[in-house]
Amino acid sequence: MSTTVVPATCFGFPAPIVDAIAMVIPIYDDDPLDRGARPYVTYAIIAANIAIFLIETGAGTAAQTAILVNFALFPVAVTGDVATGSVTPTALAALTYMFLHAGWLHIFFNMLFLWVFGDNIEDALGPLRFAVFYLACGVAAALTYVASDPASSAPLVGASGAVAGIVGAYLMLRPCAKVRVLVGPVPVSLDAFWVLGFWVLVQIWHVLANDEPGVAWWAHIGGLAAGALLVIVMRPRGVVLFECMRPQDPAPPLAKIGEGTSRGVR
Repeated sequence: MSTTVVPATCFGFPAPIVDAIAMVIPIYDDDPLDRGARPYVTYAIIAANIAIFLIETGAGTAAQTAILVNFALFPVAVTGDVATGSVTPTALAALTYMFLHAGWLHIFFNMLFLWVFGDNIEDALGPLRFAVFYLACGVAAALTYVASDPASSAPLVGASGAVAGIVGAYLMLRPCAKVRVLVGPVPVSLDAFWVLGFWVLVQIWHVLANDEPGVAWWAHIGGLAAGALLVIVMRPRGVVLFECMRPQDPAPPLAKIGEGTSRGVR
């Protein structure tokens, strides 16, 4: 069967776009509701992705193929149409695929988005819930990809679907947080709903246009939708939706975060 990797998308932006135009790149967010807890789960996920990627890049061609066959997600293997020869259970690939990446740009942009936005979602949900949330978004992304093209033999790799879930959750929880982005070489502060809303529109446009069938746009959509829905049911008591505090607003006491219903939806 084919072992062609689904092309790296630089977290939703194809590599040619990165080369051709000045891309809006998030580098920092200013969330007045962040309690400042260390995001150890986010750090661990980033470290695991980097470590596995270094193992991938340092391996020989035969070893890289073995990693792909055993740990990437093949839709035809999930549907049972083709046996990949993997020694690991097919269901396990719905988790392991998200820790593999197809190139430096692929992992860089995925980890950048996770670094900028993941700590806020971990802060809102707590470490354990965040870990479950992240993996569940990745699984939802994988299942959406399989449903979109069940006969595909192209393997799915990358954290984009799971990180898309973080984007969905961030929009649900912190739409007014300021995000510092690079527009070309120029740093600019924009509201999160503009930055992430633009990213969401890019994903929808590519799905509707179907202009790059080799890119797993449906996985991004599946992860995004899962994140937006899961954060509603997984958020702890007191964490409200659409909390629209801005950095210049005085921060509420920790015990009262989320209690002001005029700022969000319970």
